[in-house]
Amino acid sequence: MGSTRYDMDARFDRARKEGYGSKSAGEIFTQNAKRMAHESMNPKGISFRESRNSAVHPNSVPIILGLDVTGSMGHIPHELIKEGLPKLMGGIIQGGVPDPALLFLGIGDHECDAYPLQVGQFESGDEELDMWLTRTYIESGGGGNAGESYLLAWYFAAFHTRTDAFEKRNQKGLLFTVGDEPCLKTLPASAIREIMGAGQHTYTHFELLEEARKRYEVYHINVVHSDQAMRADSSWKELLGQNCLSIADHREIPNVIKGIICDTFKNKTFIAGDRNGFDNIQMF
Repeated sequence: MGSTRYDMDARFDRARKEGYGSKSAGEIFTQNAKRMAHESMNPKGISFRESRNSAVHPNSVPIILGLDVTGSMGHIPHELIKEGLPKLMGGIIQGGVPDPALLFLGIGDHECDAYPLQVGQFESGDEELDMWLTRTYIESGGGGNAGESYLLAWYFAAFHTRTDAFEKRNQKGLLFTVGDEPCLKTLPASAIREIMGAGQHTYTHFELLEEARKRYEVYHINVVHSDQAMRADSSWKELLGQNCLSIADHREIPNVIKGIICDTFKNKTFIAGDRNGFDNIQMF
């Protein structure tokens, strides 16, 4: 995946035609009416999602974005499709990282929800990224169990992704989860079997975090828009330290992610080339 480019002009035209700026979440995210995850985003049976280099993207940078799609966070995908996603991708590319490959995950609650994990593909093109984002089922579930399954993002990244960045350049990708609750502390083998179709081991959140960190720099963006989110903040900072970013305004999510990615690669030299709408950018 990731053999197409992000074209801002094409994205602007499509957003206008599709009515992203004016339609409701229910009109855009059509899986909501069906009350089920899209078949292509069902993780059961997936071996790997791959971020590979190509002639178009010789320096692929794998980025995983795990979005909490439970009740209090279900508006975030809608904000991203309206304007956040082009801000994010455009900002990354204009910031000097020409080959981002972004994978969306939908995160719920493995103790309560029917679809606690939804999985897209690593993509670089505007049309493909819009497709995976709008296929996401905003289940709006969760429960009163003081947490959500952000550790599923770590599990999937650790055991079900392969990237040329790591395998050929020993370069870690970047993994972001976005939410407003603490992380559930245990992922039982039974839950893994139910979600993935196979699983023999029970993991703690500490174990999965360490596994994910072998191939990814791991961050969490805590959206502090409630007393519950404020209480979650201390547990996230204890877990991730400075890699927990707390924000009050969810509209800052693209800027926060863009800033981290561009800072991570600010001193790296990339192979320059035609970037389809970004070809005047200088890469150093």
